Amino acid sequence: MTTHFLGDTAVLTGRSLRHIVRSMDTIITTALMPIAFMLLFVYVFGGAINSGSDSYVGYLLPGILLITIASGISYTAYRLFLDTKGGIFARFQSMPIARSAVLWAHVLTSLVANLISVVVVVLVALLVGFRSGAGVLEWLAVAGILVLFTLALTWIAVIPGLTAKSVDGASAFSYPLIILPFISSAFVPTATMPGPVRAFAEHQPVTSIVNAIRDLLAQEPVGADLWIALVWCTGILVVAYGFAMIAYRRRMS
Repeated sequence: MTTHFLGDTAVLTGRSLRHIVRSMDTIITTALMPIAFMLLFVYVFGGAINSGSDSYVGYLLPGILLITIASGISYTAYRLFLDTKGGIFARFQSMPIARSAVLWAHVLTSLVANLISVVVVVLVALLVGFRSGAGVLEWLAVAGILVLFTLALTWIAVIPGLTAKSVDGASAFSYPLIILPFISSAFVPTATMPGPVRAFAEHQPVTSIVNAIRDLLAQEPVGADLWIALVWCTGILVVAYGFAMIAYRRRMS
């Protein structure tokens, strides 16, 4: 049964990836907005922001990476919505394939596409002065956090992809996720924020994820932020997966 599921998922993921390859503008578009934000903050606002860091591009890069992922997952909901409306799901249901393989194919495609966008953003950051002395283990830890974060948000994207009534509705859910990094420690220290905003910023998931990635890249002691980030990402992933499977069963019933 497991081999059947893995084989079906691999075939369907290959199908979805071919769609991505044929429309590379999706990845380019996903990376363009975060790159624009990064250049804006580095070259326009950076001189007026006291981040307490020697390199502001290094300070804001973790938040930019999360924005990259948050903007990229909207395409997952969009592609899933098109498949449901186009009758592809109904066609797959009539075939002898694992039912959950259809969803996992979209999720894995999202993971690959978003990681490519993240690499593009990091390369641009290097061009504008980002440097890190982090070793292989630190970079692997950063990659692991980003993968877990991408999976968590992608399963959230599956829900509107299955339940939305329109294309706009399928992708609109990502807007609040893109805004969250702006109310966190991604661009400025939370200590500079007024009381209620600071309280929210310090207790929402993006801040702990950003702080953990920032400390890893700066080779600083990570402390509790790493474990808090992992708990947030894992919790969101489990809850989103549960609701996505409920929405999928209702859609197919």
